[in-house]
Amino acid sequence: MKTRTQPIERRARRRFGLPLTVQFRLTRKGSTSHWDTGTIHDMSSNGISFQCRGPLPVGCRLELNIAWPATRGAPCLTQLHATGFVVRSSAAKAAVQIAWHRLCIEPAAEMALSAIA
Repeated sequence: MKTRTQPIERRARRRFGLPLTVQFRLTRKGSTSHWDTGTIHDMSSNGISFQCRGPLPVGCRLELNIAWPATRGAPCLTQLHATGFVVRSSAAKAAVQIAWHRLCIEPAAEMALSAIA
C-alpha cells in the first residue's frame, strides 16, 4: 500500500505567512500607474506572494510598500519599500521576485509633523 507524501518544497528560501497589507503599482517608463492594495499571503527574503483584485502582467515591474510591524513600544513608523518583477499571476493572486528592498524608519516626531501638513 502506497502512502501519500508531502510535495517537495522547491523554493530556495523559507516562506513566512504575514497577514500584512501591501500597496503596489506597476512601474513603466513614461507612465504613472495608480496604487492598488492587496494582502500578503507569504514572503521570503527574495519574494512576496499576495492577494490582489485581478491578474497582473507577468514580467512587469512593481513597486511595493508594506507597513512593517514596529516592535512593542517603538515610537516609529517602519515601511518596507521594494521593487520586483511579477513571476506568477492569477485572477486573485500574484507572486513577485524582489529585485531591490529598503527598510525605512520614520521617527515619531516626523510622523506627527507629516500628519499636520
